[in-house]
Amino acid sequence: MVRVVFGVLGPTVAAGDSGGALALKGPRHRAVLARLIVARRRVVPVARLVEDLWVDPPPGAVGAVQTFVAALRRVLEPERPPRAPARLLVTDGPGYALRTEPDTVDAWRFETALATAAGLPAQQALATLEEALGWWRGPAYAEFADEDWSRGERARLAELRLQAVERRAEAHLALGRPADAVPDLDAHLTEHPWREDAWRLLALALYRQHRQGDALAVLRRAREVLTNQLGLDPGPRLRHLQSDILTQTPTLDLPPNTPGPPDPPRGARNRALTPYEPAPNTPRPPHPPRGARNRAPGPIPPEPNTPPPPTTQPPADLWTRAAKTYNRTVAKGTRARLESTVGLIRNLAVTGGEGLAEARHHRTAAITAAEEFADPELTARVIGAYDVPAIWTRADDPPAAEHIVAVAERTLAALPAGPQDTARCRLLATVALETRGATGPRGPEAAREAEALARRLDDPALLAFALNGRFMQSFTRAGLAPQRDAIGAELVELAVRHGLVTYEVLGHLIRLQARAALADFAAADTHAATADRLAERHELPLVGVFTEWYGALRLSATGEPARAETACRAAAARLDGAGMPGLERGLLPLALLCLRLTHGLPPDPDPRADWGPHRPWAEPFTLIAEGRHTEARTALHALPEPPHDLLYEAYCALEAEAALRLDDRTVLERARTRLRPAAAELAGAGSGLLTLGPVERYLAD
Repeated sequence: MVRVVFGVLGPTVAAGDSGGALALKGPRHRAVLARLIVARRRVVPVARLVEDLWVDPPPGAVGAVQTFVAALRRVLEPERPPRAPARLLVTDGPGYALRTEPDTVDAWRFETALATAAGLPAQQALATLEEALGWWRGPAYAEFADEDWSRGERARLAELRLQAVERRAEAHLALGRPADAVPDLDAHLTEHPWREDAWRLLALALYRQHRQGDALAVLRRAREVLTNQLGLDPGPRLRHLQSDILTQTPTLDLPPNTPGPPDPPRGARNRALTPYEPAPNTPRPPHPPRGARNRAPGPIPPEPNTPPPPTTQPPADLWTRAAKTYNRTVAKGTRARLESTVGLIRNLAVTGGEGLAEARHHRTAAITAAEEFADPELTARVIGAYDVPAIWTRADDPPAAEHIVAVAERTLAALPAGPQDTARCRLLATVALETRGATGPRGPEAAREAEALARRLDDPALLAFALNGRFMQSFTRAGLAPQRDAIGAELVELAVRHGLVTYEVLGHLIRLQARAALADFAAADTHAATADRLAERHELPLVGVFTEWYGALRLSATGEPARAETACRAAAARLDGAGMPGLERGLLPLALLCLRLTHGLPPDPDPRADWGPHRPWAEPFTLIAEGRHTEARTALHALPEPPHDLLYEAYCALEAEAALRLDDRTVLERARTRLRPAAAELAGAGSGLLTLGPVERYLAD
């Protein structure tokens, strides 16, 4: 009998002994299989399957389920003789059961691995947890997220995954590797800010790298998040960790195998009078047990005679309950309600797709609501909290960007005198980001001011935000790829040192673009691979959009136009629904036009295509192809100044190419003046998306 293994830690899949994926046909076939896996070898009645597969079951639904099961059996047991009883997907009484072994389902293996790791030494526990976390390909039962029958199991598995991430961090600390724990914990907390133990582990890891200030900053962030978003005081372990860091308690640096005093009682979690500090005249509880550091990461038992902690709720349930409580207890329209929303909007943005689009909408609404309070400090906090790294230099929603800039400028003018430099820095960085691609001095000026303030304040996260703004304003002319490469390099170094994962990814993407512009594809390949690896580990789906387009660019630049065209079309398909209209609209026809021009092929522009903002630079080629040369010259002379963004050199090269075909010396001289500073670059490759070949070729022509 062929052994079949099943994967539900991501989209539902099945594979045979050879590792090859089995064809599970349509979505309802996969839904039946997933539903039976959720049942964990128990029988699911046919009537229940019908209810789970259809909101309004059609006539013949029972027969359809039987058809799905028969098709699944043929795939899962292809060698079973006709009419022989099934051994894997069996009929039992009123329904069906999947009688697969426990080690054949990745979710079940994950649970076993997590339990096993709890009894292993730190080195073995780390290896076990690393392997188990590597089995995750996305959210559990990913394509069935909205189904009632999957929600409980998805929430349970997601909670176990969060525990595994935190136990892996504990193993790193137990092995004396705090630097290895920081990036994962930082990303983990960005997505799951209610994880109090993760805040503790991150602060401890930073302290053990001799970064006392950063550790204390993390504890301050934890207090703000827990208080503002969940209405909770930090628990005793966080409070006493801060006290220990301030006094540099020797037990914080204990090497592995060194015993220490026991944990404070967990039941004391909500008795705090002030964050991080014990009540006056109250003896300080003992420290957490340090000897446990060399045991496998796992829950620490409570003190004797201490009531057990409450059962952990799945994240989905926790979020729902906390939101209901918040909605009931915090008055609508208050500052607290508004500010607590901002962190959620920021986290929503990095999910991509619908989440990114919704985040843009809610962000604008939140800023408008904040300004109505006539409290510039509140408005500054609401605007500045949206420090989402940005790589594309064209706004997805220009009217919204203009509105945000206008509010930020009014808020800057209204901020009272005093220690408001952090708020000013965030507002200035926001202005720099939201004026991306525009001409005029305000964007570059705001970027310079924000960077100077961030460096003076010595705040790593603030500096990363400001450097993002400086990057967005580094397109005032052609030939600035080396400057952008330096910005990317500083971002990577800063982010690695301080555990700012999303900015680390941004730095690698910036360097990918810059090295591609300089035709250094070996370095660009390295940055693309690193960005992909970080994105996979930290669930940042939009990163793959840019690295896939880079792959198409590379094929074009290395002389493989046919493969490059196929890659462009595949990359464009991935953009559909990614939530980035400023990047998506018109990109595919533009990339194909550039590809054909680069390789001496007929431009063949499609006049019916949606060229989006690129149409003015494509129009001369459309008219030339139709033999309308006089109109083509008119269109060429009507071209505006190219936007100061990642496509600046590409537009200039298109202008030069059209002028060459029309023998228009005036436009050629204009294009030469614009392109000359980029003589050592590949035209357009700084976008990371497309190229028109060496700039030197256009200068020579």
